[in-house]
Amino acid sequence: MARNPISFMTWNLYVGTDFTPFFTATPELIPQSVTEVFRQFLATDFPLRAGTIARLIASKKPDLIGLQEADRVQLSVPGLPVVTYDFVRLLLSELRKRGLHYEVAAKNKNVSIRLPTSNGDAVRLLDRDVILIRKGSGLTVLRRQEANFKSNLTVQIAGRPFKIVRGWSSIDVLAHKRMFRMINTHLDPLSPTVQVAQGNELLKGPANTNLPLILLGDFNSNAGGKGEPTYNKFIKAGFMDVWKKAGKGRGYTCCQDSDLLNAVSTLNRRIDLILFKNGWEPVKAALTGNKQSDRTPTALWPSDHAALSATMSLKKNT
Repeated sequence: MARNPISFMTWNLYVGTDFTPFFTATPELIPQSVTEVFRQFLATDFPLRAGTIARLIASKKPDLIGLQEADRVQLSVPGLPVVTYDFVRLLLSELRKRGLHYEVAAKNKNVSIRLPTSNGDAVRLLDRDVILIRKGSGLTVLRRQEANFKSNLTVQIAGRPFKIVRGWSSIDVLAHKRMFRMINTHLDPLSPTVQVAQGNELLKGPANTNLPLILLGDFNSNAGGKGEPTYNKFIKAGFMDVWKKAGKGRGYTCCQDSDLLNAVSTLNRRIDLILFKNGWEPVKAALTGNKQSDRTPTALWPSDHAALSATMSLKKNT
């Protein structure tokens, strides 16, 4: 039996649509591409997926959860109230229905954009990464940090440069008279150069500590085989990979089809990670959201990513 175990989970909730049309559309075609992107967002039905995600979280009851793409999407229609899809609020509500009470421990706001549709409406997206803590876990947050990266990818949208801002958040936690730090992040998927720079910011910033440390999130750096540059940088910096220590199988976490309706799972990369250093002992690690039985009643996968959970204990002499 692990000594005072602490459980963690990381899950990219998936905003529910593919933004590629924004990057390829000419300025005059942007409204139509926004309409198409928003229609796919509606079809992947986050309010429904939130219930399934909550059910799967309830099966693990992690003490701390790092969420990526915990977004807020708003539709503005002239003359009507704004329609808001707040992923965090929806998920917390579904968790409460299952007797689980979580609260936001830290939240970093990332890229924000507002674009017109072809119907005369407007859609606004705010990307966020969030750390949730389970009430009654016995853990106390002593300090929180929330920041954006200095290195971010710039793309062209409607003929203008647009920066895809990403970031990280961290909490210092008191557990059983010991303190540790947990960092949650979502690194850039499109530019290896930007991704490595973001990883370096983490290593020089919140990960530069002697505290027992958990670094989790969607790294977009494949840990399979020899691994990719960003992953290898963290390993060379002294981090260990919980899946390699306590997981069974390949541990693939990404990615299902953008419409979430692929009949057979297409997970083929391990990019959602829980890394640790400075005195942790992994007990077990498992995937959630990767089985056919994990799908919604309408056959949607709960996300295009599987969730990774791990139970850890702190060594005595750290």
